Amino acid sequence: MDVYEAVRSRRAVRGFTDRHVPREVLERVLSAAAWAPSGSNLQPWHAYALTGGPLAELKKLAGERVAAGDPWDEREYEMYPPTLKSPYRERRTAFAEQRYGALGISREDGEARQRAASANWDCFGAPAALFCYIDRDMGPPQWADVGMYLQTVMLLLRAEGLHSCTQMAWSVYRTTVAEVLSPPDGLILYCGMSIGYEDGTVGYARTGRAPLDETVTFVQG
Repeated sequence: MDVYEAVRSRRAVRGFTDRHVPREVLERVLSAAAWAPSGSNLQPWHAYALTGGPLAELKKLAGERVAAGDPWDEREYEMYPPTLKSPYRERRTAFAEQRYGALGISREDGEARQRAASANWDCFGAPAALFCYIDRDMGPPQWADVGMYLQTVMLLLRAEGLHSCTQMAWSVYRTTVAEVLSPPDGLILYCGMSIGYEDGTVGYARTGRAPLDETVTFVQG
């Protein structure tokens, strides 16, 4: 797949089939993604790839927490600033309207929105998932490195005909993830990533992007 096509076709898919994702495909993607850039080649990501029984166990444990109404784990990082200024506030609002609108859920239907959000912890039905940690001693530049790594993974998945969805939502169920993964002390769970083949029957709205002159300034001689 052409790299431009991979970039344009990558999106957060929230509906997957149960079609098996071969381990050799995941190994090929993650081996290539190791070449993602990082400052001074620190490679600050710690990734766990789950399929089969371990992923099923995680989904079961998370589902039990959802059903029991357990409170979320305390966040170890802020997902968004407490107050979003313009234009970020408007972009976030537009995203929510588009996402839930595609599912036929009104803005006022908080219960339906919560049900839709809870699908995060079933990985939207995906048969494979990646969980990415970072050492808590690392700073903002290394968090940026992790972002570049994850983007590289997602583009390589597209080259394999797969889709994905990164999910910071897993950070609030981090203790449940740790029950299955047993990560070393000192790591922060940044996000999960659902991986698989898209279920074309699930409705979605493709979110737009700001015009180029809103985010890029050309300085020419």
